[in-house]
Amino acid sequence: MDPQLAETTTWAQFWDAYELFRDPMLCALIAGSVLGFLSVYVVLRRMVFVSAAVTQSAGLGVALAFYAEIHLGLHVAPTVGAVGLSLLATLLLMMEPTRLRISRESLLGLAYALTGGASILVGDRISQEAHDIQGILFGTAVLVEQPQLIAVAVVGALTLLFHLWWFRGLTFASFDRTGAMVQGLPVRALDAVLMISIGLMVGVSARALGALPVFAFSTLSAIAALVLDLRLPWTFLLATLAGAISGLGGYLFAYFYNFPVGGSQTVLASALVVLALLARGVRQLVVRGR
Repeated sequence: MDPQLAETTTWAQFWDAYELFRDPMLCALIAGSVLGFLSVYVVLRRMVFVSAAVTQSAGLGVALAFYAEIHLGLHVAPTVGAVGLSLLATLLLMMEPTRLRISRESLLGLAYALTGGASILVGDRISQEAHDIQGILFGTAVLVEQPQLIAVAVVGALTLLFHLWWFRGLTFASFDRTGAMVQGLPVRALDAVLMISIGLMVGVSARALGALPVFAFSTLSAIAALVLDLRLPWTFLLATLAGAISGLGGYLFAYFYNFPVGGSQTVLASALVVLALLARGVRQLVVRGR
């Protein structure tokens, strides 16, 4: 068969089934955009392991929700489990670890390893939901249920609106804490708002898309933008765009080439970092050539 004809047929099939794929694409687009915006805080404040630990905690929350319903007869919505555990992890990671005589890196490593291992152990006891657990950990969700899309859309919209409204205060408190304190800003309260918003967005997104792509959106998007060394507002904009491209583009790549969705979204997010590095290299060569 002519390759061009095969490609046309594939696109025709996609548009014929567009209503089936609309919700997961919208969910990936929204989650990628908002997490991409938040990723600038995650990377610049060196909270990458915080993002990793919170995403793993969200996966554990979903697994525990399935376990409670199957073995204990308690109905807990998986989204509630994801958000609850991610918020709990966020609040715990906000504590000062020196009281426990361990470093913050040690606490983050413990949280990441414990929640990841616990997700696997709990998943082993709910074999009838094994596919869902696999999707939670690695992001193999081809379809997204409407309640999941609504949760991601509502939390994402509220998070983005609030962050745009308080943009100056949040960036000032995040990147110049001393100056913010001198100006009388409530730095601790702003830190709490930032961490809770990350925990909420990670929780609802991990339930819908899986922990792996959510971690990629919340870290690699900012790395791709920061590589270009632009002013902070442009960095936030490009990170948001990178997250959107990774979410939506990764889904389309997975559909047309028959790959797992989460892996495709993660690889595309990584490819954008490489592309940004190449763009910076070309720009440096041009500047030197002048």
